[in-house]
Amino acid sequence: MNEGRTGRRGTLWRAVALLTIGVLFGWAGHDVLDTPDPTPLPAAAPGLPTSPPPSSTTSAPASRAAAPSPEPAPPCAWWYAIGDRPTDAELETAAKRYKVVVLNATETAAMKRLHELNPQLSVFVYKDLSSTRNYPGAVEGDKDAPYLPSGIGYNFAQREHPGWFAVDTSGRRIEWNGYPRHWQMTVWNADYQQAWTKAVTEEVVREGWDGVLADNDFHTLKYYSPAVLSGTANAEETDELLRKGLDELMSVAGESLAKAGKQIVPNVSETHLIPGRWTAHSRFGGAMEENFGFRDDGGSGELLTFQGNEWQELRAQAALGESWLLLITRVKSTREERAGYASAAMLAGPRTCWMPASTQDYTKPEWSELHESGLGLAIETATRQPTGVWAREFTNGWVAVNPTAGTVPITPPAGMARLDGTPVSQVELPAADGVVLTRVKTPPSSSSSAPPSPPSSGGPAKTTPPVPSVTP
Repeated sequence: MNEGRTGRRGTLWRAVALLTIGVLFGWAGHDVLDTPDPTPLPAAAPGLPTSPPPSSTTSAPASRAAAPSPEPAPPCAWWYAIGDRPTDAELETAAKRYKVVVLNATETAAMKRLHELNPQLSVFVYKDLSSTRNYPGAVEGDKDAPYLPSGIGYNFAQREHPGWFAVDTSGRRIEWNGYPRHWQMTVWNADYQQAWTKAVTEEVVREGWDGVLADNDFHTLKYYSPAVLSGTANAEETDELLRKGLDELMSVAGESLAKAGKQIVPNVSETHLIPGRWTAHSRFGGAMEENFGFRDDGGSGELLTFQGNEWQELRAQAALGESWLLLITRVKSTREERAGYASAAMLAGPRTCWMPASTQDYTKPEWSELHESGLGLAIETATRQPTGVWAREFTNGWVAVNPTAGTVPITPPAGMARLDGTPVSQVELPAADGVVLTRVKTPPSSSSSAPPSPPSSGGPAKTTPPVPSVTP
């Protein structure tokens, strides 16, 4: 957060954010961000907290109200580096490029190296909320590895707490489909919650991590298994039990880590289905959306991110700029890359970070040329046009995203150009696509009486290469 920004626009920015959160949870009467958008904001789901609890990331002294407001910066870059061990060269680059890096628990040396290279970089450790694992690397024979991908070791649970393994209605343990040796745990069990929290908090503090990226804060078990949990009558009751348990686990772990001065950022899924869940689970440091800019209807429909309550909750969090929005867009083409980045730009803020994912296993350090577009700061909140297109102007550019299922003609502000410098006055923006434009750079005017500059004696004049083109 840049502490140098002051003025009326900053004050308005924070007021907008606070009023929007008030709308989400019934503290205010209308949506101040979406003047053309008639979509009502839903109330929080029963059982979810409607305000942040005291913690290191959400509480503040009374003097906080006078602090400068957050910079509405374009999306920063981050690296979900859990697919492979990073090389020395990758760490050097990461320290310069990224604002957040997530590593496996085994990569303590890499974490320390990143902190040396860039003390401002936040480095989180990967931990799974919902499973324990017994593949090689997670276990060493009948012992658990010293650094685990989960909070609880398989052998420890097997030996000391076999009841922490979830079982189906036939009493069989549940191994996740497509993920061999990943075993579903009883996240609703209070003893499991406390043990997970204690082990993870102690490790994070001991090793010097900035916090935890907590994976598999999921909405439903069906993507991993069709099993019905013992004690439940059907899949719906199974999912309700798991969600309730994860709600509780996030509260217990979040409070513990906050007291230790650490953060927890869950990979929370399908929050558009439950009003308030994103906000409740992000209150201890932020949240991750692994399917940001995902297209509905088998890849031919609207952008799912903009549906339901999740979009409003993301916007409110981004405007406050106090916790991380870690966004991932699966990219198979430049269309998905544009749509993902443009959607993230609607959430401009100091802790809004976006990455394209071109591999399923996150083995590649990702980067997009769109991160280099030089948009500057947002000078307005994102607005939804009557056509359904969202747009936002920045000091050095303009961004639009079309979350609808049809092509929409749009008119950018005057003086905009594509990233290759081509002036633009009208854009036919395809379905589920985005466009990033920058202001045409006007050369400085020179006096007609000024003498011409003498030629350089150092050789031929140099020209600046054009910015790479990314066009819809």
